[in-house]
Amino acid sequence: MSEEPRTSRIQRQVVQLILDRRLTAGAPLPTEAELMEDLGVSRNSVREALKALQALDIVEIRHGYGTYVGQASLTPLVDGLTFRTLTRHDDDTGALAEILQVREVLEEGLIRRVAATVTEAELDRLEGVVTRMESAGGTGRSFPELDREFHEILYASLGNALVPQLLGAFWTVFRRVSGARGWTDDPSPEITVRRHRDIVTALRARDVEGAQRAMAVHFRGIEARAAKESRGVG
Repeated sequence: MSEEPRTSRIQRQVVQLILDRRLTAGAPLPTEAELMEDLGVSRNSVREALKALQALDIVEIRHGYGTYVGQASLTPLVDGLTFRTLTRHDDDTGALAEILQVREVLEEGLIRRVAATVTEAELDRLEGVVTRMESAGGTGRSFPELDREFHEILYASLGNALVPQLLGAFWTVFRRVSGARGWTDDPSPEITVRRHRDIVTALRARDVEGAQRAMAVHFRGIEARAAKESRGVG
């Protein structure tokens, strides 16, 4: 049996051990010696498997302390999508459009549910973020973090912890690719402010179709900007 299949098999066994013992994030794993005995493999094989699982954020190796169950974050997804997008040198527009389209489908679908669950307090918080966007734009400052905060608050009422993590992953990929390519921020922040305010206005009116249209317009603007930047005409 080759080393690669053996390492993959041990990875699966370690994952199954975590599941069988119902270990949660931050819980200590058995020692290397215990894993060697439980799995019937060498120390080197255990170490290679743990390193591979660490790259996936399934385990966390704390040197001098031991190995623990990881957070299983979406960091590997972010790194993989960023690399995938940046390596498509011949088609920046198409690669980034794929990322944006997935996020757009998610957000346009989720906004319909938000319209029925969002509270007045959450709408006030969203309005506050838009006001801060306006202030930042008025002084010539970009506000990518405010944009991210807006979308995180937007879906808080759904009570789904995976939603902000997944959307945040796509947001991070977009920002990383933009930074790597040297693309500038939107030269018309007032347009960005207006698009976000339109979303809040529709939600306050409990206008489901209007909120979905406002979100679609918001994404059309992002896509158009990304296309212009990738052609070097921003």
